[in-house]
Amino acid sequence: MRWMIMPLRRYFDFSGRSRRLEYWMFTLFMFIVAIAWAIVFFLLGDAAGEGIDATREMNGAETAWVVLGCLLYLAILIPVLAVQVRRFHDQDKTGWLCLLSFIPYIGGLIVLVFMVLPGTKGENRFGDDPKDPFGAEEAADVFS
Repeated sequence: MRWMIMPLRRYFDFSGRSRRLEYWMFTLFMFIVAIAWAIVFFLLGDAAGEGIDATREMNGAETAWVVLGCLLYLAILIPVLAVQVRRFHDQDKTGWLCLLSFIPYIGGLIVLVFMVLPGTKGENRFGDDPKDPFGAEEAADVFS
């Protein structure tokens, strides 16, 4: 659970590096939240007894739920971008590669491939290795 909410604690932190575990656990957490939100949305429509009909208007509860969902999406947009930028930093790449997502059809796939790739071992220009708890120098001192 710690890995799922870590990007929310590092809300506006675009510096440093993030491991694959942090990125993918946060993505899983956001997916679970989205599924739960959608289930409640459909239950609100069924509670009105109107069923699913594309031509009907939304009731007040559904409208409020959609507005709340849009506000929550805007609230998590910054942590999503920040963890993605830190993930690029872990591979010693610039965070501006997030803009690849805007390329139609293949941009999201390119970013997905980058998110799966492992980070660079050891320190790079964006900071220490997030998998190395001590840092290379401290580990060498402990075992010497």
